[in-house]
Amino acid sequence: MKRRKAREYALQLLFQTEFINRALEKKDFEEFWSDKDEPADVRVFTEKLVKGTIDKLREIDNMIEKVAENWFIERMAAVDRNILRFATYELLFRRDIPPAVTINEALEIAKKYSSAESISFLNGVLDKLAKEAGKT
Repeated sequence: MKRRKAREYALQLLFQTEFINRALEKKDFEEFWSDKDEPADVRVFTEKLVKGTIDKLREIDNMIEKVAENWFIERMAAVDRNILRFATYELLFRRDIPPAVTINEALEIAKKYSSAESISFLNGVLDKLAKEAGKT
């Protein structure tokens, strides 16, 4: 399975939810996948990340704000915020993914979609989250 690609899709879908300002519905996922030729495992992993992140969003945002000193979630760049959200979901609720993998994948995606300055910020926040969760 191409989990990095699935994470990139999760970022796109989470970004989309901020702009439509409602929960994603089955038709939203169908529309998203309509022009993509991805295997079922990529789609399933993507949707689990997105749905899990949205289901736990309040808890995830609280954890991010707790470790991101002097930062409010709303003030973060949208891409960075959503990378942090799905990575935090993985760190806190997906025991099948090693924390180092989650952090590395988040940073690689940030290199592609965010600014160079964001990478050290994201790394610091995710490292603190992993430590808070007792994962390192």
